[in-house]
Amino acid sequence: MSEIKHNRVDQGQTKIKNVPIAVTPEGFWCCPSPAVFQKGLRNQNPLNKPTPSSPLPARSAVKKKTVPVTVNERRASSALPTPSRLVNSDEKQCPEQPSANTSVVSPRAKIESLPRKVAIEFGDPGTCDMKVVLVGKQGLCVKLSVHRDVLKEKSVFFCEKLSDETNLSWLQIDECEDVEIYVEIVGLMYCKEIRQRLIRQSVSRILRILKVAEFLSFGSCIESCLEYLEAVPWVGEEEEEKVVSTVRQLQGEGIGVNPVLKRVSSNISSVRNDTVSQIIDLVLKSNEERGRREMKYIVLKLLRESNSVANQGGSTDMIYNSCTSCMDSLLCLFKKASEPGFANKPSDMRDPVVKQIALESDNLSWLVEILMDKQAAGEFVAKWANQRELAILHVKLPTVYRYHVSCISGKLYVGIGRGQLLPSKETRQLLLQTWLQPLINDYNWLHHGCRGFDGKLVEEGIGRTILTLPLEDQQSILLSWLASFLKSGDSCPNLHRAFEVWWRRTFIRPYVQSQGSNAMTHTSMLSKQQ
Repeated sequence: MSEIKHNRVDQGQTKIKNVPIAVTPEGFWCCPSPAVFQKGLRNQNPLNKPTPSSPLPARSAVKKKTVPVTVNERRASSALPTPSRLVNSDEKQCPEQPSANTSVVSPRAKIESLPRKVAIEFGDPGTCDMKVVLVGKQGLCVKLSVHRDVLKEKSVFFCEKLSDETNLSWLQIDECEDVEIYVEIVGLMYCKEIRQRLIRQSVSRILRILKVAEFLSFGSCIESCLEYLEAVPWVGEEEEEKVVSTVRQLQGEGIGVNPVLKRVSSNISSVRNDTVSQIIDLVLKSNEERGRREMKYIVLKLLRESNSVANQGGSTDMIYNSCTSCMDSLLCLFKKASEPGFANKPSDMRDPVVKQIALESDNLSWLVEILMDKQAAGEFVAKWANQRELAILHVKLPTVYRYHVSCISGKLYVGIGRGQLLPSKETRQLLLQTWLQPLINDYNWLHHGCRGFDGKLVEEGIGRTILTLPLEDQQSILLSWLASFLKSGDSCPNLHRAFEVWWRRTFIRPYVQSQGSNAMTHTSMLSKQQ
């Protein structure tokens, strides 16, 4: 690290600041920190306060700290540019424009004629054959003493600009959006191992370098940036989105960006549903309670996000196949548990069956949630309503064996009550006929011993489902419920709200309608008499 120092000058001359400039062992400059540019801008006169031009100061003595290099490095760096100085000039500022432009300055043009407010100089004019002037936002101006052959070899942009101008000594690039990165890019043109120079850079800075390298058509730098982005982790969704959007803009340029984009996309789209099926199958077959509970939550959340942005209907058949498998398994387990003498078997023979019933019921309840999120659970309601054999066996089992199954019925009632499920009238009738009484029988256990069971929500769902039926069916089901409620009290779901609605529909509404009809008839007769 060497520091450029300048002594104070006489009054009337431009004040020269001390600017630390890093020189690498390879011989090219490292761009000063952004604070250097900002400090130079802050020290200028206000933009709305014009000042008279002043002559450029004479070059002042420069003290440099020697950087130890090898023999090969000395040979390589002898022809390379080295940092020069920072000059604050009070000449008129550069105009701000939305995009970068280039202009060619004739060899006779003097440096004083270049519009600038701050000038940072790099390189040794004695060993270089041309200058590149970068004019950035807010009038920031940077002058680089460079080698024509190096720029033409590394950059298609510079090659096109310089090929027709053999005697050109100045090239000016106007309205640079990121002067600091432009300086670093030119420095990288003198570097043999660009990728090594990018190590420990932040992803955001690499994206800035990539943008300027693409503008200058600096192929080896673009390749090194893409290699870096392919290897480095991306932190957070925002950074990932920036990388993907920036890299995808390069595809039209014939640049190999596939290794970077393969991190977020795949050419094999036909196996997506098979992959989802495999994930769901792994979760359903898991016996580890904590892991399976956590993964059920994560997979359900991710499927909901997928449903909100894309049509995932192709995986519905796979989910229904899993539902059918769970129902078949439950039926076999219920038959085994209802065999005579099963309750008297040793616990090591009973417990696996009871545990498997709970597992399959939980699996089926989770699959129903997925189908409801996909708005595709209508067919399952019909399948579940037709499980009459399972409902008959349900009565024969102890409550502790069977109550998990009633959670599935409760979930369906809630869905119908919220309007998330729209089965036919016949399906709704059959669902209540088949599974309402089993749920009533298990309600006390569910209400007090089942984690996550919301009794109030289920009661509201059952009541609303009943009220979607014809009035005669409402009466039949609610009178049956009333008998159970008067016998069991709090051990039975409280459907008093649905009962009140039914009562008003049955007894009050007809009377009100008849009274209104009589009043209209009486009014009509009076009008005729008049």
